[in-house]
Amino acid sequence: MQLAAGQLAQHLSRGLRGLYTLHGDEPLLIQEAADTIRAAARAAGFTERTAHTVAGAHFDWSEVLAAGGSLSLFADKQIVEIRIPTGKPGKDGSAAIQQLCEQGQGNDDLLTLVILPRLDKATRSGAWFGALERHGVSIAIEPIERSALPQWLAQRLAQQDQRVKPGVEGQRSLQFFADRVEGNLLAAHQEIQKLALLYPQGELGFEDIERAVLNVARYDVFKLSEAVLAGQQARVLRMLGGLQAEGEAPVLVHYSLSEDIRALKRVRDAMGDGRPMPMALREQRVWGVRERLFERVLPRLDATLLADLLLQAHRVDGIVKGLKQPDWPTDPWQALHRLAMGLCGACAAR
Repeated sequence: MQLAAGQLAQHLSRGLRGLYTLHGDEPLLIQEAADTIRAAARAAGFTERTAHTVAGAHFDWSEVLAAGGSLSLFADKQIVEIRIPTGKPGKDGSAAIQQLCEQGQGNDDLLTLVILPRLDKATRSGAWFGALERHGVSIAIEPIERSALPQWLAQRLAQQDQRVKPGVEGQRSLQFFADRVEGNLLAAHQEIQKLALLYPQGELGFEDIERAVLNVARYDVFKLSEAVLAGQQARVLRMLGGLQAEGEAPVLVHYSLSEDIRALKRVRDAMGDGRPMPMALREQRVWGVRERLFERVLPRLDATLLADLLLQAHRVDGIVKGLKQPDWPTDPWQALHRLAMGLCGACAAR
């Protein structure tokens, strides 16, 4: 059974199941969901808890199986937690997990909680994960996207009886807050808690947030790609500066940008040959958020512009590897700024 993260509290109010699986890459949200399940379990009389972390292929699964099968008539109800940081239990682990799923059926004194990272499609198709979904409740913990971050911050402030001022100032405050904590939800949570310590309940002004909230944003090259294709020029500049400050390799940033340019060019060429855009996107393996961004920007990017951007990407490839190019900065990050803003400006043009 699959369940949305937002439905967990309502689900638990109707009663506990014997098996829960949490999977995702957002530590704060994973921890909160796990804490919610543990609290419901304690209220239902589960007083014992054992935790197991699967570290490597040589993990001894017999301990986990023994913990799940050791309950007696007079034993307390117990929670058995299994963390698999790699998301790959291995052959022995796969068999053990399937056995655990069968073992827990009809056992009201055992609650199994499995915690996994974000899983790809192939892993989710495995027999062991299928058993977890079949016999229990599976909850995918999705990240908070940048566009939804201001609303998430407002909700978290409301939980501690604080709020931004209404109107334009409030929107400005939340956007500023989001810029400071983007990509680092755990730190965002800490900054929200800090506001509760510094200021009383009630309204917060822009100056209050500006003085208190540290710049703890963290970026990755994949989110940079989304920002460039969305034409968010100020955000792109902020992300490039953040990636450089964090010591990201320029060659990786260049690879992300050049892959987008190449994919855009291939799709545009395919459309020029008469293929419909959806077919061309599928052929180039463009889907999800990236597919929606491509659909938005392709009508405004002609073949000549994309050919020029591809040539620029080729020149920047040389720069990040130590070569000099006429009329281009010798510093890799300055060259990346120029390439990224060229593509971003084209995507932003109406």
